[in-house]
Amino acid sequence: MLSLVSGLKFGLDHITPFAWGVLALLALLSTLSWASLIMKWLLLSRTERANRRFLRRFHESPHPLTLYLTKEHTEMSPLYYIYHSAARDLAFHLVGEEEPGRSFSARLQGAGRISPSQMSTVQAAMERAVSGSAIKLESRLSWVGTVISISPLLGIMGTVVGLLDVFSLVGEADRLALVPGISSALVTTIAALLVVIPSLAGYNVIVAAIRAMIVRMDNFASELNSILDRHFVDHRKVDESLPSLGNLGAPAMPMPSQMTGNPARSTSA
Repeated sequence: MLSLVSGLKFGLDHITPFAWGVLALLALLSTLSWASLIMKWLLLSRTERANRRFLRRFHESPHPLTLYLTKEHTEMSPLYYIYHSAARDLAFHLVGEEEPGRSFSARLQGAGRISPSQMSTVQAAMERAVSGSAIKLESRLSWVGTVISISPLLGIMGTVVGLLDVFSLVGEADRLALVPGISSALVTTIAALLVVIPSLAGYNVIVAAIRAMIVRMDNFASELNSILDRHFVDHRKVDESLPSLGNLGAPAMPMPSQMTGNPARSTSA
């Protein structure tokens, strides 16, 4: 450790202006990367707490549409967003209104059930809500991935430029003059590794948390779909349709004698 510290100190004492520029750029990228990771972690923490609050209210509600009728919003909760999208589409199929009005509750009690095809549109609304929430959760992570990809390249570039400066001194100075240049070139590589390794670790933690939350959203959407299906979908078999006229055959036409009577029999009578 002492040799590493002393080596870094020696390299910083003989660093070139170009290497200082690379270090400044790496410091800027590292700051922006960690700012994005910290903000994303705080957002995920708030989102997780909001999801727990919504799930507690949803499981304690006496009716699947209670939270929708009472308009109890749960901010920062993707699960509420999924629930609201499904309930709004379901309400439209049940009573013809997407937002609950004054007579919504009474009309809902008198409404019948919906068909499985109508329930498929409710399921599609939930899937769109899950996809939209996933996109929001994964936003700005591409910037962190870009920093992780660029930082090693910047470090290598600083090293290569420094070594080229060193090689340009060959034949013009003593070999001892090469040591400061080489140490200065290697400082940029070390700095790049110091940026990439912690950022990559933080990035993997955030990505794992987001993936786990997306799985929980999918599970909730599946649970909600089952609940709404049990309460509001009519799964009775539809009566068989009448056969076509071609299957029935043409009706038999009566004979002319049956239509006007038999004149011979009437005469004899």
